[in-house]
Amino acid sequence: MSPATRSLILPGVLTLLALIVLIGLGTWQLVRLAEKDQQTAQIEASLTVAPVPLPSQTEWASLKPAEYDYRRVSLKGSFQHDKEALAFGFISVGVRGDTREGFFALTPFVLEDGSTVIVNRGFIPQDKRAQSARAEGLIQGQMTITGLMRTPEKKGTFTPEDEPQNNLFFTIDPTAIARARQIERVAPFIVDADKSPIPGQWPEGGHTIVALANNHLQYAITWFALALGLAGVFFVFARNRLYRDI
Repeated sequence: MSPATRSLILPGVLTLLALIVLIGLGTWQLVRLAEKDQQTAQIEASLTVAPVPLPSQTEWASLKPAEYDYRRVSLKGSFQHDKEALAFGFISVGVRGDTREGFFALTPFVLEDGSTVIVNRGFIPQDKRAQSARAEGLIQGQMTITGLMRTPEKKGTFTPEDEPQNNLFFTIDPTAIARARQIERVAPFIVDADKSPIPGQWPEGGHTIVALANNHLQYAITWFALALGLAGVFFVFARNRLYRDI
């Protein structure tokens, strides 16, 4: 074995190990892509089926977010409008994807067994923030509503802090809302109300964004491209080393 060949052993081993890692990461991203595609298909299918009864309070502790998120449900009870909370948000309007800022009305919905679910009744524009500006929409009495079960939001790095003293939230978390509004026996999930007609129009339901972040294909291409680039660099390096020894 020539000195040049021996000098390639260590770089070759390190390159091989790096290639294994890069290809493994790319393959893992393809697996995640298939899983995300399957999850998206399941969500889209769930939106077309008839609503099922909301799980009872005895089942809440055993619910898994990945299994109930976007599940279409029906629930019977009554709203507690005096404990409504507002979450800052926006909706898309128009064909150009413009946005409109406002709030989402998060209203406790007391079920027949006395437990409570925070219902995102929908969007209200900024000039309808006060309940007096949308009194027609404060529906009273027992009713049955339908919507989508949603997992609690997680506070992002740049998400502002909630302002419970102003009844304003930037993260839709039922636990935080229940603590601020002094609500007991609250479900660990949210229900987004569907777009059923509301007297006076507001709040306007049906604004759930059904979209899962899915960048796994781009990530897979990146890892495989890095692996290909590394292999090319090593090939050129090895060729120059061997030619220099001739």
